[in-house]
Amino acid sequence: METRRLPVEVITYILSFLPIADRKEASLVNHTWYFAAQDSLRQENILYNIPATSASLAAIESLARRCVSCVSLTSLDSSTVSRDVIQAVSCHLGPHLQSLCLRGSSLPETAFVHLLLACPCLSALDLTGCNSLFMSGTLLSKPETISQARGALTNLQELNLAGLRYLSDLSFNRLTGCAPHLARLSLARCHLTFEFDPYRGSSNYNSSALLSFRNLLRFLKERASSLRALDLSGTSITSPAMRSLVQVEGLRLRELVLQNCRDLSNEAIGLLCTHQPHLTVLDLTGCSELSDRAALTVSAGLRALQSLGLGKLQRLTDGGFLGIAELRSLQRLDLSECSLVSGSELVKVCSTPELRPSLASLSFAFCSLLRDSSVLSLARSLSPSLRVLDLSSCVSITNVSIQAISSHLPRLTVLRLAWCKELTDWGLLDVEEPREERHHRRENLEQDPKVLSDSAWNESQKRHRASLQALKQLQELDLMACSKLTDSSITKVIRFPALRRLSLGLLPEITDASLVAVARGCQSLEQLSMSHCGKLTDKGFLEAASSLRRLQHLVISGCSQLTGQTLMALSRECRQLKSLDVSMCHGISMADIELFQAQLPLQTCVQSRFVGGADLSFTL
Repeated sequence: METRRLPVEVITYILSFLPIADRKEASLVNHTWYFAAQDSLRQENILYNIPATSASLAAIESLARRCVSCVSLTSLDSSTVSRDVIQAVSCHLGPHLQSLCLRGSSLPETAFVHLLLACPCLSALDLTGCNSLFMSGTLLSKPETISQARGALTNLQELNLAGLRYLSDLSFNRLTGCAPHLARLSLARCHLTFEFDPYRGSSNYNSSALLSFRNLLRFLKERASSLRALDLSGTSITSPAMRSLVQVEGLRLRELVLQNCRDLSNEAIGLLCTHQPHLTVLDLTGCSELSDRAALTVSAGLRALQSLGLGKLQRLTDGGFLGIAELRSLQRLDLSECSLVSGSELVKVCSTPELRPSLASLSFAFCSLLRDSSVLSLARSLSPSLRVLDLSSCVSITNVSIQAISSHLPRLTVLRLAWCKELTDWGLLDVEEPREERHHRRENLEQDPKVLSDSAWNESQKRHRASLQALKQLQELDLMACSKLTDSSITKVIRFPALRRLSLGLLPEITDASLVAVARGCQSLEQLSMSHCGKLTDKGFLEAASSLRRLQHLVISGCSQLTGQTLMALSRECRQLKSLDVSMCHGISMADIELFQAQLPLQTCVQSRFVGGADLSFTL
């Protein structure tokens, strides 16, 4: 049957199985496929980034025909162009917008209110860094404006006020008072005062000069029945303040983010676990006073936890994970930059099937004590569930680890191995190592107290040697600064049809052969970094560019042999390119760059991405 005779609904269903970048390509087949692709995109949670430029005006009308519901407006200010963009969004997109992000914008209060009132269906509003809105303290000060704002924000459930240096109790109360159904609130990096009480017993919390914890506490008491997620990252919250917060009557938080709250103590975490046992997400990254005691308390008290961030805790050791088996629902664990953690206790738990959590994401980045034996055990144990693995700067791991990953984790979508300098071509390839190298590697492994016996070692080598190419579902791969890698492995194993992000920077031995092989084997690439690969030449890019049609972000800084010919090839073939880093490329002149910019102007004025995902571009 010819595809043009298929109903749009059938084509939409078929396209729903494709990655979003492939759906974009499929939309170019014909009109029927175009509309089917748009239908499938409407079913996804996609955020469209619209810059404040005159070229955006036509794009906004096109987005309106697609019934786009999630929009981010960037670079807004008081200019005429910004005013026109706001007017177009209000007119064409406002009635069905559900998510609006104005992060970092400097738009005037009147323009913001006009935009807000045109969006009656908003469920999420992001005002991160919009300091100009709160500088005067008059936002939503008129009674008639407040009444209209209440109508527009009645369905608002998520409000992000991160990084607002001028946010005060008065402006906070006005804004949140218009949103009676808030479930998620972020005050990350706001200047909350915890020790100073400006009200001296008064209940009229409307200071126009500061944002106080006392007023936040009042808000939490009023919204305890509906608030489920709170982000106080980067604030100076104290242990007494934490005690008051977690004991608010009726408050049942599901998510709490406390990154870089350096005054929190182990006792405060104990109170948190006692009074908020229903948490599913907890992020304590960078809370530098916490130790094993806090981790043990979390394991014992938060049995429903699904995501746990313990990165940058310099006092945390393996002893903090003696109770990790209690977290049976855990799906994400971040232990990055925990310099005293080797993973030994986690290995013990994961080796017991009835105790192991179904981890989908695991980060040991910068954990220098991690050894091959731990990676091998974890790879075996977590094979059914693990999708994201970050071992960046785990400087002790060798080819044993990469072969274990290749053999046991075929479902990985993200693998980060940056600065793992002991990895060699033999690890990436399905071939036997030279005897002298294998002997040297084995000597290093035998220094590990958990080393395999001779017979187990020989048998594991037979079973577990595998090429990196076995990871057929990879979408992101980072091999930056794995400086022993050469063309011998890169040209043979970096062939991943679904790969979208690849970093091969600081690999001094790779040449044009690797570039061409990567381009031909990974034609879905959108982000590519090959910085400081000094052997790359114009010839490589002339040959590879035609296979990089989806490329949007390219970093080739420090590639000293490249000249303007590379830019010409990119401008001719890579028409979706959005950003290009050619710093320290001494063969490329300013004249070359200006010519490149003239030949490849901004093709699309709208970028779109999955919420929480990587950028994807759509030609409108």
